[in-house]
Amino acid sequence: MAGRPPERPPVLAGLTHVRALGRGGFADVFLFEQDMPRRAVAVKVLRHNVVDEDVRRMFASEADVMARLGAHPSIVTVYDASTSADGRPYLVMELCPGSMGSRYRIEAIPVPEVLHTGVKIASALETAVREGILHRDIKPSNILTTTFGTPVLADFGIAVAIGSSRRDDLEAMSVPWSAPEVVDYATSGTVASEVWALGATLYTLLAGRTPFEVETAGRNTRDDLIRRIRRARYTPTGRPDVPQRLEELLRSTMERDPARRPASMLEIVVELQRVQRDLDLMPTPLEVAAEGWTTVSGSGALPADPGAPRGPVASTVPHESRRARPRSTGPVRAATADDELFSAPPARRRGLVALVVVTGVVVVLGVAAIVASIVIGGL
Repeated sequence: MAGRPPERPPVLAGLTHVRALGRGGFADVFLFEQDMPRRAVAVKVLRHNVVDEDVRRMFASEADVMARLGAHPSIVTVYDASTSADGRPYLVMELCPGSMGSRYRIEAIPVPEVLHTGVKIASALETAVREGILHRDIKPSNILTTTFGTPVLADFGIAVAIGSSRRDDLEAMSVPWSAPEVVDYATSGTVASEVWALGATLYTLLAGRTPFEVETAGRNTRDDLIRRIRRARYTPTGRPDVPQRLEELLRSTMERDPARRPASMLEIVVELQRVQRDLDLMPTPLEVAAEGWTTVSGSGALPADPGAPRGPVASTVPHESRRARPRSTGPVRAATADDELFSAPPARRRGLVALVVVTGVVVVLGVAAIVASIVIGGL
C-alpha cells in the first residue's frame, strides 16, 4: 500500500484534522486534535471503495472488541466509533506514536525490552482469551508504543470469539506470523495458533527478520513462507545475547504440533519472567483482569459473530425498583430521630441538623448552669 495516497480525511464534529499517519489495505489513519477534552487522537477511517456490509461488520466487531478490552493497560484505548457524513465508518483511538513494526528491521531491539514487551502483550492476550476472544493478527506492526513508551496491542479487525467457525476473512491473515494449521485453513484460530503468532512476533523482534525468512533474494514470497511454515523447522535467532532458555521457549511456541506448544499465554508469561530473573532483571508483572470485568451484566464472551446487528441494551435494573416500595410484612421498628434526619430532603435535612445542634447547645448550657448552682450553693 506504499504507493497509494491516503483518501481525503472526513469532517468530524469536535475534531480538527492535522495530518495523515498511515494507510493500509482497508483503512487510513489520521492525526486529529480533539476539541474537548483537548488532546491528540488517532482516527482510523475505512476507505470508500471497501465499505460494504461485510467490512462494516468487521469494523463494528473491531470497535466492540477494542472498547470492551481497551481498559487493559496493554491494549489500545478506543474513545469513540461512528460513521462520518460521507458514509465511512471510523474509530477514534488513543494516539500511539511508535510501532514495533517500524523498528525491528532498522535496529537490534534489546533483549530486556523484548522480554518486557512479551509479558505485556501476553498479559493482554491472556485477558482476551479469558473473555473468549482471539486476536488472530498478532505481529510487530500491531504492537504500538504509547507516548510513555508502553507497548500496547492494536488492531482487532479480524478478532473472533473462541470456537467461531468463521473463515471468510482468513485472507487477511499475516502469513509470516501464522501457524501451519492457519495457513492450511484447518482452523480460523485457536489459543494454540495465538501462542504461535506471539512466539513468531517475539522472534522477529529479536532476529530482525520473520522466523521462516531467508536472506536469499526472491525466496521470500508468500508461497515460499507457507511451505517453510508447514515444515516448522526452527532456526535460532542468531543473536549471542539471547539466552538459551529464551531460544527454547520460542522454539516451543512454534512447534508444528499445536499440542506441543505452551498451553496458554500465562505459561509464556511465566517463562519470560524466568528469563528476566536469570538476567537479574525485575520481572514484568502479569496484568490479567478479574473475571467478568468487561461487562456490566457479566454475560460472558462475545457471540460467535460479534459484528452482528445489535438491538437496544436491556436494563439490568429490576422493574420493581422503579415503583413505590411495598409495605413491609416483617417486624415493625419504631421511628427515631435518625430516621427522619437521614431520609429527609436536603433542605429539610439541613434544618433538622441545625435544630439538633441548637438543642444540644441548650442542653449543655442548662447542665452547666445546674452544676454551677450546686457548686455555689455548696460554698
